[in-house]
Amino acid sequence: MADDANDNEDASDNPQPKVAQTGPYAVELEAGKPYFWCFCGQSANQPFCDTAHVESDFAPTPFTVDETKTYYLCGCKRTGTAPFCDTTHETLGG
Repeated sequence: MADDANDNEDASDNPQPKVAQTGPYAVELEAGKPYFWCFCGQSANQPFCDTAHVESDFAPTPFTVDETKTYYLCGCKRTGTAPFCDTTHETLGG
């Protein structure tokens, strides 16, 4: 089976989140405000959760920031520093 960044399962049948986009979302976030980053990749309100994960194995990642500014939130859902982009999307190919 060919690798495809948009596949929802890998070769070992472990569920994988859907790649929402192959780059980060630049978003202005407010200090101290609670946010919920979409981990399933199904939200229509990317990069934030809209509860589309309800029928999946995934849950949103709650977070806050200490400073009001533009942040880059992961769009590929493969980051090791959730919810922030760590450039893992550059390794996905496609």
